[in-house]
Amino acid sequence: MPKPYTPNDKWSQRAAREGYRARSVYKLMELDVKFRLLKRGMTVLDLGAAPGSWLQYEAEKVGPEGLVIGLDLQEIKEVGDNVKTAQVDITDEEKVRDALKKFGAERVDLLVSDLAPSTSGIRDVDQWKSVELSEAVLRTADTFLKSKGKCVIKVLRGADFDEFLRQTKEQWVNVRTAQVAASRDRSKEIYVVAQKP
Repeated sequence: MPKPYTPNDKWSQRAAREGYRARSVYKLMELDVKFRLLKRGMTVLDLGAAPGSWLQYEAEKVGPEGLVIGLDLQEIKEVGDNVKTAQVDITDEEKVRDALKKFGAERVDLLVSDLAPSTSGIRDVDQWKSVELSEAVLRTADTFLKSKGKCVIKVLRGADFDEFLRQTKEQWVNVRTAQVAASRDRSKEIYVVAQKP
């Protein structure tokens, strides 16, 4: 039996104290420590970046010489000088390309996505939509990541997950999965980290 949903849990309270826009920032922090994702001077593409807590952390880690590009269907409030944002459907490759060009980036060092589909409450449908969205993220990563660049994707585990992971391992290298402490107890989310050959 999953634990009840707690809207203002310890992670939300910590985010408010530390000035982050959402509790999800601690998921990225944990992944960064585990997989050494972010380095100074990097160019990072963050898909589904609203409300921007991941952007805040990425901006700190890449420093003023780095560049963080956040794309989302929703508008994202300004984060900092080294963060550029645009309202873009991430499944539209041409619009993603246009946004990157606008911000002076042809390719990126790291692509991250904490995207989740709009949920219906029907577990199998939601999980399938999550895998479909994750496949779109991988296609975007394949197009815009530099060679040896890393990709981080959130996926909801379910019947389609094993096949998604198998296909990812066929096309990418150093594919690993991770669950993070800041995920809600009732969540089925898992992160897939993969490197472009």
